[in-house]
Amino acid sequence: MNDINSVQTVAHDKATVTARSARSEAGMTTAEYAVGTVSACGFGGVLYTILTSDFGQNLLEGLLESITSLLPF
Repeated sequence: MNDINSVQTVAHDKATVTARSARSEAGMTTAEYAVGTVSACGFGGVLYTILTSDFGQNLLEGLLESITSLLPF
């Protein structure tokens, strides 16, 4: 009888640990999405600033000229 109680206790402990770890990370997904969204917006702003500058325009023109020179038509 004692072995059955210890097996049930171990199973209960594993279930409790699993439930607690799942509960503790439930809010993390929202925080990670928020950080990812802010990072993407910041990167987009930097990219926009670079590509609309004279340097960015020259970079894009050079890139497009290189691509069109590689095309066979």
